[in-house]
Order: sequence, then structure tokens, then C-alpha cells
Amino acid sequence: MRTEQTSAAPTIDVQAQSPGLALSLSRVGVGAVEKVIRLSSDGSEQLFSARFECVIELGGFQKGAHMSRFEEVVNEAIGEVVLGERTFRAETLAEHIAQRVRARQGARRAEVTVQARFPEHKPAPVSRILTQELYTLHGVAVATELGTRRLTGVTAQGMTACPCAQELVAASARERLANDGFTSDEIERIIEAVPVATHNQRGLGTLYIGCPERYDREIDAAVLLEIVEQSMSSEIYELMKRSDEGYVVEKAHRRPRFVEDCVREMVAGVLDRFPDLEDGAFVSARQENLETIHQHNVVAERFGTLLEIREELRTGVPTPSHTGREVWLAATP
Repeated sequence: MRTEQTSAAPTIDVQAQSPGLALSLSRVGVGAVEKVIRLSSDGSEQLFSARFECVIELGGFQKGAHMSRFEEVVNEAIGEVVLGERTFRAETLAEHIAQRVRARQGARRAEVTVQARFPEHKPAPVSRILTQELYTLHGVAVATELGTRRLTGVTAQGMTACPCAQELVAASARERLANDGFTSDEIERIIEAVPVATHNQRGLGTLYIGCPERYDREIDAAVLLEIVEQSMSSEIYELMKRSDEGYVVEKAHRRPRFVEDCVREMVAGVLDRFPDLEDGAFVSARQENLETIHQHNVVAERFGTLLEIREELRTGVPTPSHTGREVWLAATP
């Protein structure tokens, strides 16, 4: 009896074939990749819910990217980078994934973004009752054959009180008090002693810092969170007693701020807390306020290099152009 010899057909690498149109693509990859990362620090474990986007620049000679390799690289990097660190840094993880993705895909450029949600316990301002707050860490990295550039970022929530509406209410209060016979000095004492009503918003502040490659100091995300929260009229807390609620509302109404004020305060906080950052560093500050008396939201943003920001503050002359995030990331030396 003769046995038939069979062999499996060779696998065709369709992705490596030439496309019908030899045109390179700016961004190809995977998004909304979700992972739960468990970290051990000082004998305790903490969970991070992380979301990844991994993309490459695809050459015009290649039909498609190998999508499964993105997932493989994310898993490898989590095992090699995150589990070996005592402190989680989203930008470090993004850097390692970007470098691995570029090598694995044979791409000229790879970009990775990481968003990690994590809980922090902080005491309420008066009762000191512990409350769990959720924050977001951001890490961005772009890898080319020349090197890798990274961004470190955070997003935090807070409360803002509108200065414009507050002044309108104060003007009406002054008029009514004057009609009731109060003197000008008495009216100003009353206005100073009693926080004046205004409408308020829940604010979302996002702050990024990017450092040139030779900068050897890590950007502490906890400091960025402080800068963002302090840029608004008041911090907010998920769990509060009545004493805490009164404190937060009064604090906010004594520090009214526009959405634009919050952005300027964030930039000022970076200059104050990181005085040794060189001129080539990048800053992006963005504030979005969820309006209460309008159906729309309001936003403000400032980005650019520290050289541009410092020169504008020094001379008082507006910068002709603001370096954007994509431009800065692409300027790998």
C-alpha cells in the first residue's frame, strides 16, 4: 500500500505584498486596546485600567501592517517594563512599546499613547474623611531611528466659579444695599465678608510636559496633578460632609476663575515647579469647563516650547506661532 504524502500549503504574507496604490499612510495600527495592570509597591498592590493606541507610519511598498504584532508587543512590554518597576510611569511604558512596535513592524515611525485610570485616597478638607478620587495618567511616545520623544500628562477634575456673573451679582447687591441705607464702606465690608454668588462649572484640566532626550529628571505625575487641581477655583471630592461642602463652595467663590485663567495658572505652575526645565521642553495646558447655565462647554488651551512661553512673558510680545504637539514630537534630534 502506498501512503500519499501531503504537505501544508505555504502561508502567504498578504500584509507584505505591494498595494494597488503605492502610497504611504500616516497612521496605521490599533486603538482602544484595554488592559488591567496590577502593580506591587511597598507591599501593596494597585490596579491601573489602561487604554492603548499603537500606530506606525506605513510605507508605500507594504499593503498592510501586521495587526496581531501590536497586541503581542503591548503584552510583552507590560511584562518587561511595568512589572519590573516600583512606580508606574505611563510615558515609560509608551516609550518601550513604541520602540518595540517600530522594530517588529519594520516601520520608519511608531507612535504610542497610554491612558491609565487609577484611584488615589485623599482626605476631605475639613472632616478629613478619606475619599477615593480617580485620575488619569497620560503617556505619549514617538520612536524613529533617530531616537524617542515622550510626553508625560495628567487629567484631573475641579470646580470653577465664573468671575463675570459674580461681578454682576455683586453690582446688584451693592445697589440694593445702598437703597437700604448702608454706607459705601459698610457695603464693601459686607461684600468682602460674604462670598458673592455666581454660577459654577465642573472643570477638566489636562497638562502635558515633554522633555528633550538629554533631560535626565523624571517628571513626577503627582506634581502635575497638584498644578492642575490648584489652577481651578477649588478641588472637588467624591465624598464630603456638610463642613467640607461649605468649605469647597466658599473657597471656589473666593477664587473665581475663567477657563482662560485656569490655563494660565497651569503654565505658571509649570514654570514655578520645574524651574530647571530647558527652553526646548514642551508644555500643553488645556481646560474644559462643563457649563451650568449654558448648553455648551467652554475650552481654552496653550501649548508651545518653554522658550516661546518665557520669551512672551519676558517681552510682553505675543509669540508669532505656538509649537504644537505633533511638531514637537516629530523633532527628534
